[in-house]
Amino acid sequence: MKRVVSFFTRLCEAYLPDAFVICLLLTLVVFGLCLVFTPHSPMALIDFWGKDFWSLNGFAMQMVFVLISGHMLASTPLIKKLLNKITARIYSESQALIVMGLFSCIACWINWGFGLIVSGILALEIGRKLKHLNFGLLVATAYSGFLVWHAGLSGSIPLKIAGQDEILQKVYPGLSIPLSDTIFSSLNILITVSCILLLPLLALWMKSDKKVAVPEIKISEESFASNGSFRQMLEQSRWFNIIFFLIFLSYIIRSLFAGESFDINKVNFIFLFLAILLHGNPIKFLKALQESFVYASDLAIQFPFYAGIMGLMQSSGLSDLLSVQLVQLATSQTLPFLTFLSGGLVNFFIPSGGGQWVVQGPIIMKTAHSLQADASKVAMGLAWGDAWTNLIQPFFALPLLAVAKLKLKDIMGYCLVFTFFSGILISVFLLWF
Repeated sequence: MKRVVSFFTRLCEAYLPDAFVICLLLTLVVFGLCLVFTPHSPMALIDFWGKDFWSLNGFAMQMVFVLISGHMLASTPLIKKLLNKITARIYSESQALIVMGLFSCIACWINWGFGLIVSGILALEIGRKLKHLNFGLLVATAYSGFLVWHAGLSGSIPLKIAGQDEILQKVYPGLSIPLSDTIFSSLNILITVSCILLLPLLALWMKSDKKVAVPEIKISEESFASNGSFRQMLEQSRWFNIIFFLIFLSYIIRSLFAGESFDINKVNFIFLFLAILLHGNPIKFLKALQESFVYASDLAIQFPFYAGIMGLMQSSGLSDLLSVQLVQLATSQTLPFLTFLSGGLVNFFIPSGGGQWVVQGPIIMKTAHSLQADASKVAMGLAWGDAWTNLIQPFFALPLLAVAKLKLKDIMGYCLVFTFFSGILISVFLLWF
């Protein structure tokens, strides 16, 4: 294992470019594939790309807000105290890797934005305490928990199909798939728990004598002392936060009892107003908001480029070609597994669960309907495929790397190993459960 990890690490350090450069390269690759495998002219392909460049603005805002609200919640005093209690009980690198893996998985299952940011903060705290350890492996372990995000409470696909999803309605009129059949199904819980147990053990197996100290990061503490002015009295009043949290709580309870679906907007709503409450007053909340935008910037700028790739693949028919080729030989039993593989492949070009559902959802749902396969299991196959190759698709690693002050090449060698073993585990469950 040491030799395997060393090989992948050296390979990534030597050849892996920045995540934005990878995004540009993927765009060119898709252009090339479309020219070879579809009948469209270069000018037509450019039109497809340009027309859809801004098509994911609404969804991009939702995803950026997942990250922003997650960061703001992770930076509250309550969460920081929790992290300090965790690090106080860690005395060795082995302990650090086990705790980091378990913590990251659980946090990302709750909310992917919250999980990524709070895992990065915990990695920094562990690094400051232990001083010298393989910090790249520790941060890769923190990122490995992202594998379970799409099976958790902020998973795009299960939340979308829990409501009146347009794609699902075209194939199954009037059908909505409850969370009990997706996130809380016995299969999904079994895969999730197995991944949570496997990932820390893999991290421990990859531990070597290589030691990389945590980067020096100075954290500025801003004073909020009041000078008695009316403006500062309003800015530092706790009552605003409490009143608006109670308004939110009243709305969210009434909406859930009224039968409204628990979707991405509800998740963002909950995390935003928890952050408002726990930050104490408006000015502290705004300070956390300003800091959170730093971690969302790379994510935000890459969304239009991936939207362009998505439009290029969808309008040219390349996405249909890739998906159909993988599922055309499927049976009702193997369709979830083949959907998992196709989801993992397409995720390299469209690293967004919601975006993948737009592109692949109609194909896999029509296939599931014709084969009389379990629609919920097939949908979760796509969700797991999206989450699986996220470990080696750099798009969502950017916020964590920004917190940890590392480059993509510092963690990717370890992420390749996590991807290989988790892919085998998930495939086994999808085929034989």
